Amino acid sequence: MNTNKLYVGNLNYRTTEEKLKEVFSGYGSVVSVKVIEGKGFGFVEMESKDDALKAKEALDSTDLDGRNIRVDEAKPRESSPNSRPRSNYSNSRNRF
Repeated sequence: MNTNKLYVGNLNYRTTEEKLKEVFSGYGSVVSVKVIEGKGFGFVEMESKDDALKAKEALDSTDLDGRNIRVDEAKPRESSPNSRPRSNYSNSRNRF
């Protein structure tokens, strides 16, 4: 495993950050937890890569709040193919 950050998917929308921290703490020190509200996923950062690997192996495909969660290594965020780079220019029709 290359990172100590984990992606946690298929979460019940009622699962809280506190609940995730409680569950993942059984496999090492939890540095941070972020649940993306209304999306059914979140991220857990463990203190070490070893702790993250232990948590992933133990918790992937297990039941949490009535859902079989998916636990995997978090990947860097990629830009969407439909997104355009932001510019400092106005989108005004008044052009020179």
